[in-house]
Amino acid sequence: MMTENTQLESKQYGRPDNERVIPFMKIAKPAAWLSIILTIASIFFIATKGLNLGLDFTGGVAAELNYANPVKPSEVTQALSDAGFNDAVVQTLGSERDLMVRMPVQEDLEAEDLTKAITTAVQLDNNTVTVPKVDVVGGQVGNELYIKSAGAVALALIIMLIYVTIRFEFKLAMGAVLSLFHDIVVTLGIFALMQWPFDLTVLAALLAIIGFSLNDNIVVSDRIRENFRKIRGAEPLEIINIALTETLRRTIHTSMTLLLVVVAMMIMGGDGLKWFSIAMFVGVFVGTYSSIYIGTAFALWRGLNRQDFIVQVKPEFEEEEEIPQ
Repeated sequence: MMTENTQLESKQYGRPDNERVIPFMKIAKPAAWLSIILTIASIFFIATKGLNLGLDFTGGVAAELNYANPVKPSEVTQALSDAGFNDAVVQTLGSERDLMVRMPVQEDLEAEDLTKAITTAVQLDNNTVTVPKVDVVGGQVGNELYIKSAGAVALALIIMLIYVTIRFEFKLAMGAVLSLFHDIVVTLGIFALMQWPFDLTVLAALLAIIGFSLNDNIVVSDRIRENFRKIRGAEPLEIINIALTETLRRTIHTSMTLLLVVVAMMIMGGDGLKWFSIAMFVGVFVGTYSSIYIGTAFALWRGLNRQDFIVQVKPEFEEEEEIPQ
């Protein structure tokens, strides 16, 4: 049974009598341990199994194919395999007549010979094909791209830390960055565990996950700041629970709307959007969870209180009360 000190009284906090406050922080400690276990496990899988890097990072050949009639990617893959091009990945580009072929670097063929060889290999019966573009990415270029991508993610986290610190408070900023780091590591850990391909589309999904999770953190942080300023007589734990309850409906609507789009991409987007949508699907769940039980819980653990959101007046600017003689 809750005591008078811990019970949330709607009259005291100016809330309607029928509005219930969900005690999110009641399971903050178990959620923290779950987050730590997931993060450690993800780092372990990334370190031991490694990411299944795509040709964008390892180097390879990318060719665009335009067929006169619709064609299945499996047919093109089989045709390339019969011609000696192994490990080819064929994806549709918006329609069943436009395809993209990715394969490892063919060191024994020059650029012109490679274009001719690919054009010959992908010829199908009763279906004319043209190869308008063939790009060759070397392994060194792919490695540089991989390093720059990691730098881009790190720079994004640093900028987020600075932004949230300026707009809200450093404790909330640290919690937001930790939640973003958690989202990225867990998503990468799942990709490493399942050995799903990691290419530029997945990297784009990671940056989108950062934006989605940060948006959740900012909405919650803004409500926490507002409640700390207007609610008197409540403990920080109670104020945070109120803020999370008030933003819950908005969080659910945002997450469900994004999930509908992601599921639609998974079903109808074809191979070109497959891994992007899978990464986003994972990130939506992880990001929604982390904005509550990592970003907010960390700030509470660091001692977030009302004084953090009140502008302190310097002594030299305080007016002295004049005592009448």
